[in-house]
Amino acid sequence: MKFFANLLAAPLLLLPAHAQVFTFTHDEMLKYSSHNPFDRFEDGRPKVPDAILEKVEGLSAEEVWAVLPGGGFRNQYEGNWRILHPNRKLVGRAVTVQFMPARPDIADILEADAKAKGLRDNGNQRVLDLLKPGDVLVADLFGKIEEGTVVGDNLATYIYAITGTGLVVDGAIRDLEGIQPIDMSVYCRGVHPTPIRNVMLTGINVPIRIGGATVMPGDVVFGDSEGVYFIPPQMVKQVVDKANETHIHDEWTQMKFKTGKYKSTDIYPNPRDPALKKEYEEYLKQKLGQQ
Repeated sequence: MKFFANLLAAPLLLLPAHAQVFTFTHDEMLKYSSHNPFDRFEDGRPKVPDAILEKVEGLSAEEVWAVLPGGGFRNQYEGNWRILHPNRKLVGRAVTVQFMPARPDIADILEADAKAKGLRDNGNQRVLDLLKPGDVLVADLFGKIEEGTVVGDNLATYIYAITGTGLVVDGAIRDLEGIQPIDMSVYCRGVHPTPIRNVMLTGINVPIRIGGATVMPGDVVFGDSEGVYFIPPQMVKQVVDKANETHIHDEWTQMKFKTGKYKSTDIYPNPRDPALKKEYEEYLKQKLGQQ
């Protein structure tokens, strides 16, 4: 991994005091998220406004899909999860964390560096101290189940108390009976009673892979009962605006179908009769003007 090798060679003095060896500096965060149109956190991570996140909660996976591929973002969705509370949407700003299988010659350096900065040796907790309200922890644990449990019920309680959202882990969780009652969204690959072991923390707020998706810090995480989308900040307003039109289109289409006067092909996906088409366009214009 070229990115991994470049960071390994980078001088440690360039890194923020709270960080591990592998992380974006402030300038790198700005560079790799240069299309972000919104404000940023102190470390440079994009900060999509709460008002837009509230609108994202009303979306469906299909509405996100309708926009992202056309913008060139074809690798932002991942499914096949074990989902806790699938009827609860997961929406927030991604905080990314990357783990790799433990390798002692690298892990020893990482842990010595962390100790020199006064950090504890429990790597999975280091990133939790960075979480803010509205954040979503997105953890790459390379699909590990046994000893790949990023949190149990105590740390899950902490995450929800701080963020009010949930977490996505390409790995596992533990203490399911303790986590299940918490009203938080959790997307994981499985559950296992073992604690996290035999892994090393290699990245905080860097690009990571979650299944077939590439995730950047500050992406808008959108999870529903189908799976999880990671929406680049520069695309989120377009997704929301397009979804408004889709909602109105579906509302008008179903209203017409309920009259029983039309065949499906008369109305869907678009009205064929010029008069009906004009009626729909006026309906759309009226509805958009009210929003």
